[in-house]
Amino acid sequence: MQQETLDTNNGNILIVDDQLDNLRVLSTILAKEGYQVRKAINGHMALVAIKTLPPDVILLDINMPDINGYEVCERLKADLNTRDIPVIFISVLDDVLDKVKAMKIGGADYITKPFQFEEVVARVQNQLTIRKLQIKLQEKNQQLQEQNALLLLEIEKRIQAEATLQTLNEKLQQLVWSDSLTQVANRRYLDDYLQREWLRATRNQANISLILCDIDYFKSYNDTYGHLAGDNCLKRVAQAIHDAVMRPADLVARYGGEEFAVVLPKTNLDGAVKVAKSIRSQVENLKIAHSSSSIKEYLTLTMGIASMVPFYRSSPEIVINASDRALYRAKLRGRNTYCTCTLVASSDGDHCNEEEIKSWSEHYIFEEG
Repeated sequence: MQQETLDTNNGNILIVDDQLDNLRVLSTILAKEGYQVRKAINGHMALVAIKTLPPDVILLDINMPDINGYEVCERLKADLNTRDIPVIFISVLDDVLDKVKAMKIGGADYITKPFQFEEVVARVQNQLTIRKLQIKLQEKNQQLQEQNALLLLEIEKRIQAEATLQTLNEKLQQLVWSDSLTQVANRRYLDDYLQREWLRATRNQANISLILCDIDYFKSYNDTYGHLAGDNCLKRVAQAIHDAVMRPADLVARYGGEEFAVVLPKTNLDGAVKVAKSIRSQVENLKIAHSSSSIKEYLTLTMGIASMVPFYRSSPEIVINASDRALYRAKLRGRNTYCTCTLVASSDGDHCNEEEIKSWSEHYIFEEG
């Protein structure tokens, strides 16, 4: 909307009337009150004058040739640049229907001729006061909209910054917790994750299983094919183990060197054995040639599996040690196989401690590769 600017006088008034006497009288009255007054003798002149310099208030006669006051008002109200200018109809028509029509098409007030000077001045001043308040309100709303826009922009910038920071933190977390070569979890994260799941299993008295996987004769593989091939082999084996582990809560980690660990929360021995068989199948499908292996022409794994329900004040070292012992026994059996170890407390579990591992009975099951 084109905003009107008030001069140093009280206001800019446009009088539109085809009667010259009315124009002269009204302009004289309003000029004495300090208003800047312009005059138009018909609707066409009024529309041109309004477009050239929008007034603050329009005094508009109804009965005029060519374009009457009603049509002039309708045109003004249809234009975004002039629709907010208050129009005071001033006419000899005093019928209620005329006044109602004037209000419906956008008139702000209605004065009946013959008019009283004091009434004209009072009604003009009233519309000017309202118009000034409207302009101030519009300016305030504009300021608020600009402030809101700036605020929304700032919020958007902060959201973007927080998203970027979160992404960077996730990448940093991944660097901290991931093995740089194989991209599975590293030993540090394994220890942390196993401790958390161990406490959860203790509270819920649920099974937790651990699989330790060792690549058979990996040193010989490195000596035969070189360390670059060895690194690539570790990557492929890590991915194969990861592909065999299906549940989001299960964790694959590099335990150290050519060893990998798989943590299986809420999993009993039978479930862990199924995962181990899937791991062995995935690694076999890789068909990584291993000419220096004494057991098979392709790369193979030996695995130790342990499963238990943790007892109060115990630590994950119990299941780690059990898995390690099972892995050792599987190696003694010739490798390319797995061995399971189920730990069952021989005394009251609530009173067992880590020093009483010998009081646990170990049940081993072997399967040839």
